[in-house]
Amino acid sequence: MENKSVKIIVPVGSLGAGVREEEIAYGIRQGANAIASDAGSTDSGAAYLALGISKNNRGSVKRDLSILIKAAMEARIPLIIGTSGQAGADKNLDWTYAIAAEVCDELGVSPKIARLYCEQSKALLKQKNAQGKISPLPPHGPLQNAAIDSCERIVAVLGVEPYLHALSEGVDIILGGRTTDTAVIASYAIAHGAPWGPSWHAAKIAECGAQCCVSPTNGAGVLLSIDEHGFDVEPLNIDNRCSPQSVSAHMLYENANPFQLIEPGGVLDVSDAEYTQADSRTVRVTGSKWLKKPYTLKLEGAGIGRYQTVMLIGIQDPGVLARLNEFHDNMLHVLNERVQKTMGLSADEFHISLRMYGWNAVSGDVPPADTPPPREVGVLFVATAETQEIASQIAKACNPYFFHFPVNFDEELPSYGFAFSPADIDRGPVYEFKLNHVVSLDDPMELVRIDMTTYQAKEVAHG
Repeated sequence: MENKSVKIIVPVGSLGAGVREEEIAYGIRQGANAIASDAGSTDSGAAYLALGISKNNRGSVKRDLSILIKAAMEARIPLIIGTSGQAGADKNLDWTYAIAAEVCDELGVSPKIARLYCEQSKALLKQKNAQGKISPLPPHGPLQNAAIDSCERIVAVLGVEPYLHALSEGVDIILGGRTTDTAVIASYAIAHGAPWGPSWHAAKIAECGAQCCVSPTNGAGVLLSIDEHGFDVEPLNIDNRCSPQSVSAHMLYENANPFQLIEPGGVLDVSDAEYTQADSRTVRVTGSKWLKKPYTLKLEGAGIGRYQTVMLIGIQDPGVLARLNEFHDNMLHVLNERVQKTMGLSADEFHISLRMYGWNAVSGDVPPADTPPPREVGVLFVATAETQEIASQIAKACNPYFFHFPVNFDEELPSYGFAFSPADIDRGPVYEFKLNHVVSLDDPMELVRIDMTTYQAKEVAHG
């Protein structure tokens, strides 16, 4: 690609977060060759994979897709989406495809669409496990088949190769299952001859859109220009700018090592990378390297754990607030004792936590002794047990203690306020990640299923 660059619009950190139409128009005017965006992650927990649902509401995803599909089709450039529907399982991907189809109907366009499915069968993974092809990531140990069976859904986190295949077929839109954030963005540049080092590095910097800019909230996306020597990154908002510090710092985002990033089939090494201010808004990056390694894909599996019931109680009593640590410990002891006595449960059959919002609910750390008492706290009671019925009964057994439980029993009893009536709320199952492993592959395409079709837009009635 002598003297050429590949320009990629990264419109937003995650599809549904709010694409800005004027930014996309700016990127198109600059000669963008593709639009690429991540659409999910594991950040919001295991429920979205286990249930196959999106964290984002349908309207926000449709709005962003409407802007992006319209822009891509008019400019005749591909639109590439990864980790569709938040978790990238088959159900998440089909949900996103249905929205895209609806948008195509409304726009009256008939694009060639590739769907990259990466949800895995338990039988296949057990076979791979028996062959010694699956290895644990810390802190997990060797994979047991029971862990595979405990998952509702399991996905393999894709690299660039399925996207390269789809792009070689001349598709207009790619909707990928679970994929590394960077692979979604790097794929188009690699497919068009850009070196792997700059392509992966540019993708890492741009994965969260404008987060690599000096003002992360002043805009949504960035424009990458990748060539044989390196890449440039600039905000899509002309009133924002990138700096060497804002760009280089993004290598630390969700990455413990600021110089290396492990991806399917290799490691991005930026130890020798140089970041320079190319102009007032743009940063130039050179020196990125791609170190090829044996090909592995991470496996993510989510399933149902135990069940929970919660209650929310507000406390303003100054005597209790002055001795919150003592109150917490006393109350927790009494509640555990009551459940064991009244329900006959052993300590390992249930769990109770009291999360003191306004004091230490987030960290769980005991505040220093000289910390002034808060004006009020919200106590989130959480009962966890093997069934919803047991968790619910635990909450009911504990409920009376939250009316007047004191720090000192020889003083006038305080009163607390329940936020709701009924006070106990069945939260349902606790969804958990059950797998944190990698599978070794000889063929990068082995665990992906590709569906390619030209979507025929249906006539939409107006009025």
